[in-house]
Amino acid sequence: MADPRPGRRAGRGRGRHDRGSGTVHVLGLTAVLAVLLLAVLLLAQAGAAAHRAGRAADLAALAAADTARGLAPGDPCGTAQRVARQNGAELVLCRLVEPERVVVDVRTTVALRGPAAALGPATGLARAGPPEHLP
Repeated sequence: MADPRPGRRAGRGRGRHDRGSGTVHVLGLTAVLAVLLLAVLLLAQAGAAAHRAGRAADLAALAAADTARGLAPGDPCGTAQRVARQNGAELVLCRLVEPERVVVDVRTTVALRGPAAALGPATGLARAGPPEHLP
């Protein structure tokens, strides 16, 4: 059946409530992708800080163990503090382990910046000393 009103095409009135819905979908998808990208960047920042804290703890523990064994002059924990700072971390714990007091436990932290700071600092743990004697 033909449209009784001349000059109108059939089907033109259908879907007019959907006009602009593509724009809304694209804006929504863009917002979701932006939030996901931000989350990935925050996780990458936290991962890099954790790696830095771990590296600083390893190096500080090795340097402190060398000092504790007399291979380098100075105080073992002072050496650990200096090495941790040189690697962008703060020394939180430095403990000489009994009985020989040549094994050193070290804990370091690296503060996160920006929005990732809500996650708390990244922490590195390490233990270093002479190798154990094998039977």
